[in-house]
Amino acid sequence: MKIEKKTDGTKLTVALQGRLDTMTAPELDKEFHESLDGVTELVVDLAELEYISSAGLRVLLSAQKVMNKQGSMVVKNVNEQIMEVFEVTGFSDILTIE
Repeated sequence: MKIEKKTDGTKLTVALQGRLDTMTAPELDKEFHESLDGVTELVVDLAELEYISSAGLRVLLSAQKVMNKQGSMVVKNVNEQIMEVFEVTGFSDILTIE
């Protein structure tokens, strides 16, 4: 998985490419822990994400909880496959998806 970060003031955009699974989720979790301090707007761009596992869902949920306290989080460019996972797991009700 490839993680691209772009900061614009207190806005952080994180673009994910590849697979967010048991092997790569800890890397993303670490990125969020190191990067979310002072961020009021988090955008997670999933345009290039091919797959998400339950481990990946946990990382997104964790980031959502942090951002609920300090600002907002939006998930963008979700493909059909990943949207189906979000809908089946109820994440489509938890996350703000554009």
